[in-house]
Amino acid sequence: MSESTPQVSEARIDRWLWAVRIFKSRSQATRACRSGRVLVNKRTAKASQPVNQGDEIDVRMPPITRSWRVLAPAVKRVSARLVAELAEEITADEELQKMADFRRDPVGFIVARRPPGSGRPTKKERRQVERLKDG
Repeated sequence: MSESTPQVSEARIDRWLWAVRIFKSRSQATRACRSGRVLVNKRTAKASQPVNQGDEIDVRMPPITRSWRVLAPAVKRVSARLVAELAEEITADEELQKMADFRRDPVGFIVARRPPGSGRPTKKERRQVERLKDG
């Protein structure tokens, strides 16, 4: 571990999830724990539950469940480059493929995409999208 990551023996699960950038804020991590979407070693975790080196963390992020192994506990947010020293993603390849498929086609039909900043679709474009959706 580099000198820039503080060494601690254990950390709260909500702080660890925030520190390794799984959630953007600690309150989001706490809410995920309260709603039962976070498992530590296959058991539902409260936000205050401590995590130690070697623990396996599962987070349900519909449509998949992502998994990480704790390499080191952390209580302070670290830069994206240092996350690899604290967590190892162990999510199954088929789960990651499922996520890629979902991003490509979230509802089961061709997704009409518009370039950012192009404004509202015209009436003609809306009709084309409707035709695509209907079949």
